[in-house]
Amino acid sequence: MTQRLPALFLGHGSPMTIITDNPELRAMGALGKRLPRPRAVLCISAHYESRGRIHLTTGAHPKTIHDFRGFPEELYRVQYPAPGDDALVDRIAGLLGEDRIHRDSEWGFDHGVYGVLLPLLGHAETPTVAMSLDRALGPEQHLATARALAPLRDEGVVIVASGNVIHNLALLRQSQGTQPGWALDFRARINAALRAGNDTALTTFAADDRPAANAINSAEHYLPLLYAAGARLPGDEVAIFNDTLDGALSMTSVLYGDTTLLA
Repeated sequence: MTQRLPALFLGHGSPMTIITDNPELRAMGALGKRLPRPRAVLCISAHYESRGRIHLTTGAHPKTIHDFRGFPEELYRVQYPAPGDDALVDRIAGLLGEDRIHRDSEWGFDHGVYGVLLPLLGHAETPTVAMSLDRALGPEQHLATARALAPLRDEGVVIVASGNVIHNLALLRQSQGTQPGWALDFRARINAALRAGNDTALTTFAADDRPAANAINSAEHYLPLLYAAGARLPGDEVAIFNDTLDGALSMTSVLYGDTTLLA
């Protein structure tokens, strides 16, 4: 039997994370050393968005995308030459329905993908499919999509969602080096909901919930969290790690499955 693989949400933060020495990077690397070797990776990236259909990368070797500006040249030399996995795309189409997906040969692996997979796996050898966030879906529909994908975890596929629970670039510069009260409040609430399996608290926020509005902001970095939460299976434990906060950016990460992988 194939060993069940975890569902992960990994905070990827700034692109600089992968070329600097930091505790979050080290924690991802330590987890990767304990992780059973996956047959393939399905990565849901905050930086891959679509509308109306879920896009899935196809082809033998999807390109590396440097989707950022103004960073050191070292970052633009980073490559992620992992093979694609069209058979996995076919399997996802079977789980979700062919009419819900689009096979995308034009996109590739953006920094939401390699920014977590390079530290986690330490290489770019594992077949990988990147999956977009269909922004036509509501939060509960994202959760339902993740539930439909959960069987992949028993088929040698590790599900890795990449984003940030708290991500507000407009507030980041003025708040760096601090831990604002609104951010501490939101982090505590979401962590409690994750531990309790309270999906409603992850998807439903009042119109006047200022901490949620500040943290979720344009939502693309928050929504991947729902793919880890939705892909949990009966018997899963949940562990929160890399739970750091700098101003309006958190690196909180979550594992569903065998939490001894973080020991």
